[in-house]
Amino acid sequence: MKTIGLIGGLSWESTSVYYESINRSIQQQLGGIHSAKCLLYSFDFEEIAKLQREGEWDIATKRMIEVAKIVEDGGADLIAICTNTMHLMANEVQEAIEVPLIHIVDCVVEEIKAKKISKVGLLGTRFTMEQSFYKERLITNDIDVIIPEEEDRQTVHDVIFGELCKGIMNETSKEAYLTIINKLVESGAEGIILGCTEIPLLIQQNDTCIPLFDTTAIHANKMVQKALA
Repeated sequence: MKTIGLIGGLSWESTSVYYESINRSIQQQLGGIHSAKCLLYSFDFEEIAKLQREGEWDIATKRMIEVAKIVEDGGADLIAICTNTMHLMANEVQEAIEVPLIHIVDCVVEEIKAKKISKVGLLGTRFTMEQSFYKERLITNDIDVIIPEEEDRQTVHDVIFGELCKGIMNETSKEAYLTIINKLVESGAEGIILGCTEIPLLIQQNDTCIPLFDTTAIHANKMVQKALA
């Protein structure tokens, strides 16, 4: 079994889901009381969130590279950034380390293509929805992307940072998200990417008939596949 390196704490609410999902999957596949060999570096998320708010992406990139090297030096054979937004600097992180960085969007692309879907709606932080790093990786793989309108993007973003990252699950927010999802479907989306690792804490597949792509689960499952390959 390879050792999985996790760059987490972005936020810890979703990182805990990664840790549990990876370990449960390893146990299911190997039986007994097997668990994953893994290393976890957990950020103080406010440190990174402040850099995001202030647009200090160069500093954030340096911090991500520093931590990736720490995890690599600790013995990780492969690394996951346990958040969608911080894949903005995934290419720079990969260039700075020797072990593979398993890119969350590449994992999601595989799942979308497996369902033969060509147009998706994207939910996430404003950074993920509005900047090009995420959408371009989808478009390069012949997947069209729709994002919510301005007001809805702000709603999605505010719920993530104001509620989900604090472990708050609000039924009103859930209803707002489902309304936004329905708008994306009306605009032609055949599936919805839950492109923030906290969103699946609030929205699950049984809440809607439209296919949902849970980036946390998809990414965690891919890490297990790679670790056991």
